[in-house]
Amino acid sequence: MPSETVIPHTEYEITAIRAQGAGGQNINKVSNAVHLRFDVRASASLDEDHKARLLQLHDHRITRDGVVVIKAQQHRSLEMNREEAVRRLHELVRSVATPPRARRPTRPTFGSRMRRLEGKSQRSQVKAMRGKVLD
Repeated sequence: MPSETVIPHTEYEITAIRAQGAGGQNINKVSNAVHLRFDVRASASLDEDHKARLLQLHDHRITRDGVVVIKAQQHRSLEMNREEAVRRLHELVRSVATPPRARRPTRPTFGSRMRRLEGKSQRSQVKAMRGKVLD
């Protein structure tokens, strides 16, 4: 799967909402924030492996139904917030584009085993010295 996966604009839905927080008189009249919704399972531009890796992410933006919800309200203009939301969606999809490398199990080195045993024996001696003192 190439890392520059392009998601067509027909696969996600963008709605304008009112932004939260302070903003003066204009905040109550203008809907400048953006909600982007992208259904991962219904996407035709992603292959099945890519979809599975995306759905396995433990990301708060992905619902249990497999819908990515991105809210962008950083900018004052609707267009800039729309571009920001689409950029974040592409960034999220790009983050799982390449499958993770399989972990090859390794064994502890001889030196690390010896240091561990040495530490255990030192601790054992400290605890043995805590007994009753006999005269």
